[in-house]
Parts: sequence; C-alpha cells; structure tokens
Amino acid sequence: MEQHSLILSDITRRFGETTAVSRVSLEIPPGQFVGVIGRSGAGKSTLLRLINRLIDPSSGRITHGGREITALRGRALREWRRDCAMIFQQFNLVERLDVLSNVLVGRLAERGFLSSMAMRFSDAERTEALRALERLDLLPQALQKAGTLSGGQQQRVAIARALVQKPRIMLADEPIASLDPGNATRVMEALRSINAEDGLTVLVNLHTIDTARTYCQRIIAMREGRVFFDGTPRQLTNDVLRDIYGSDGLAEFSESVTSTSVRVKVPA
Repeated sequence: MEQHSLILSDITRRFGETTAVSRVSLEIPPGQFVGVIGRSGAGKSTLLRLINRLIDPSSGRITHGGREITALRGRALREWRRDCAMIFQQFNLVERLDVLSNVLVGRLAERGFLSSMAMRFSDAERTEALRALERLDLLPQALQKAGTLSGGQQQRVAIARALVQKPRIMLADEPIASLDPGNATRVMEALRSINAEDGLTVLVNLHTIDTARTYCQRIIAMREGRVFFDGTPRQLTNDVLRDIYGSDGLAEFSESVTSTSVRVKVPA
C-alpha cells in the first residue's frame, strides 16, 4: 500500500466565540509515531477529530496523498474514516456483544451498515479479527462479553477493531487516561508494535509526559489551540515544559515523577 504524508494547512476550528484550534499547520510523514500533549482544553482532542473528519474545520485544509480530506463527502468520507481509524478514551464497545463481534464491527465501512449490524461476516474476516485479537493477547477472551473485561482489555479490543479496518493512520485520543499503569503500558506497547510492524502512522493524545518521551518519535505540544512545540523527545526540555504548563504546573509535574512513566500525570 502506497504511503503518503498527512498535511494540515492553516487549520482552524471555532465553537461560537471560542477558538479550539487556531491556524495549525503540520506535516506528518508516513509511519511516524507522534504524541500530542498539552493542558486540558489546549485543542488536542479537537485536532484529532478534525483529522478524522468527525468535525469539520472552520477554515484551512487537510490533504493526504493529493486528496483534500476536508472536501470529502458521502462514501469517500466513510472510506477516509476507515483509512484513518480512531480510538477513544471511552473504548466505545458494545458491552452486551462478545469481543469477536466488537472487533468485526471494524469491517463496517467495507461491509455496509446493515450487514455489519446483522453480523454477516465472511470466514476470512472472522479469521482476520481473531488474528488481531491474538496480536493483542486477547484471543482467549474472543467469545467473552465485552462488558466483562477490564478497562485495559477493552481498550485493546478497541485497537483490534481499528486494526481490522486496515487503516493507514491510527488516531488515539487519550487511550490510557483512565487505565492503571500496567494496562497503560500494554496499550502503549501495542500501539508501538503496530506502528513498527505495520508501518502505520500513529497520532496519540497523551496526559503523561514521560509516556510521550518513551514511546513517541515526535512530540507536538499544544497551548490555547496553537502548536507551541514540535520536536523530538530530547528537545522537550524542562524550560519548554515550563512554557507549556507554567511554573506551578511544572513543579507539580516534577513532584509526581516516578520510575514508571505511565504514572506521571500532567496537570489538568
């Protein structure tokens, strides 16, 4: 599959008088693992939703492989959302369905709404879903009700569901925010493995700086809807963090540092 850069050009999103994302321009090369950090309300989640076209920009353009993503409608837009899979903090699973069925719902864009809701999937698709679960160490839970799983397991089911979409880009909006350190590590390791083995571009919003430094090749920090920092983990110094979060916020961050990266909370 041919890979292309994702390009955001002067993207802005306003909600009434509030500007959530302001004139953001970025180029994300194919296969890059990018972490997005910043205070609550900085525009991180809005940025990912703009890329996935869950919301439309007020102005600006998003392009990928010569296609203007901001102009897509109908089936072309559904195909983009298939190619640009989204993982949410809340998992968004159907708890009464078994794990395998939840993963197969990721084929909705290919199969169509009615056949997906009726769970009419081919043997090949079921095999693919089982392989995705195996990759995420969830094969034994395939026939278990999704609602009986732990939060970390549910998030990995959501990742497996995204995998069977066969995406080119994977977006994850605070995927470890509600997880304990052990499960957070499993989720981040899964995303890193997918990035490395499948060559997928991964953009992930994170609330822990150490996690971003550990897993991401590139870190983008947002502040008041704008890109405030864009560089490598090594370039994300304490001086830069102080500018992003403020002196009080950085002091609180520094006091909370532990030996486990996923336990380091960025101030809200």
